[in-house]
Amino acid sequence: MSDPYESWQEEKQSAWLYRVVAECERGTPREALFNELAQAADDQAGIWLALIAKKGASPPKDFRPDLRARVVAKLTRVFKPRAMRGVLAAMKVRGMALYTQNAPHPMPTRVDDIGKRHQNGAAGNALRAGVFGINDGLVSNAALIYGVAGAAPEPSIIVLTGVAGLLAGAFSMASGEYVSVRSQREMFEYQIGLERDELEEYPQEEAAELALIYAAKGMDPTEARRLADTLMQDPEHALDTLAREELGLNPDELGSPWVAAISSFAAFTAGAALPLLPFLFGSGQALTVSIGLTTLGLFAVGASMSLFTGRRAVLSGLRMLGIGGAAGLATYFIGAWLGVSLG
Repeated sequence: MSDPYESWQEEKQSAWLYRVVAECERGTPREALFNELAQAADDQAGIWLALIAKKGASPPKDFRPDLRARVVAKLTRVFKPRAMRGVLAAMKVRGMALYTQNAPHPMPTRVDDIGKRHQNGAAGNALRAGVFGINDGLVSNAALIYGVAGAAPEPSIIVLTGVAGLLAGAFSMASGEYVSVRSQREMFEYQIGLERDELEEYPQEEAAELALIYAAKGMDPTEARRLADTLMQDPEHALDTLAREELGLNPDELGSPWVAAISSFAAFTAGAALPLLPFLFGSGQALTVSIGLTTLGLFAVGASMSLFTGRRAVLSGLRMLGIGGAAGLATYFIGAWLGVSLG
C-alpha cells in the first residue's frame, strides 16, 4: 500500500490540474467533466486524510503544487490540453482518452467490449517503427558514404566510414529506443500502481470517475454507471480499463525495452548495410552498384510507407526516392568540393 501522505498529495495535485484543464476548456462540455473529476479527486484526498487521522499521525500541511505540476499547468494553458495530453496523463490527470479520439466511435455496451478497439495496435506500431528504422539507416549511411566517396574515393576509407556510420547509428537508435520504452513503462507502472491502491481503497469513487468519462463520451449516465460498477467486480479488468479510459494509456503498446532496442538496432543496420554492401564485397563498380541498391531501397521504403499514410505506393516511393536522392547528391558534391578544397 502506498504512503497515505503521498497519495493525499497526488490526489490534491490531480484536483488542481483538473481545474487548470477545466479552465482551458471553459465554455465546452469538457469543462463540467473536469470540474467534476476535480471534486472527485478532492473527495479521494479526504479519504486519505481520514486514514492519516485514524492512524493518529500528523495531518499534512496545506497543499501546494510542486514545481513540475506548476510547469505542466503553465504549458497546458499555453499549448492547451490536447497537445499536453501525454504529459497530463503522466501527472495522473484522468480523461485524457477524450483527446485521443479523432472521430466518434461506438461506445462499449458490454464489459467484454472494453479495450477491443485498442487491440492489434502494437503490431502496427512495430511494423511502422521497423520501416522508419530501415529508412533512417538507409538515408543516413548512404549520405555519409557518398559524401566520403566524393571527397576520397579509396574503397578502404569508404568501407571504414560506412561501417562506423552503421555501428554509430545503430547503437544510437538502440539506446534511444531502450530509454524511451523503459521510461514509458516506468511511467505506466507508477500510474497503474497508484490506480491499484485507489481501487482497493475506494472502488466506488473510482467507478464514479469512470462513469463520468463514459458519460462525457456520449453514453447515457445511468448506463455508464452500471457499466462502470460491473467493471469494478473484476479488479484486473478494472485496472486495465482505468488505464485506458482514465489515464489514456494503452498497455498493449508497451513492450520490452530490450526487444525495442534490438529491433531498432536490426532495422537501422538493415537499411544502413544496403549502400555499404558493394564496397564490402569489393565490386569493381562499387559506387554504381551502391547507388542502384540505394535507389531500389529508397523506392521500396517509400512504397511501404503508403501502408500508414494511405497514399498511392508509387507516389510514396518516388517521393522517398527524391528526398533520399537529394540528400545523397548533396553530400556527394559537398564531399567532392571539400576534397578539392582540402586536398
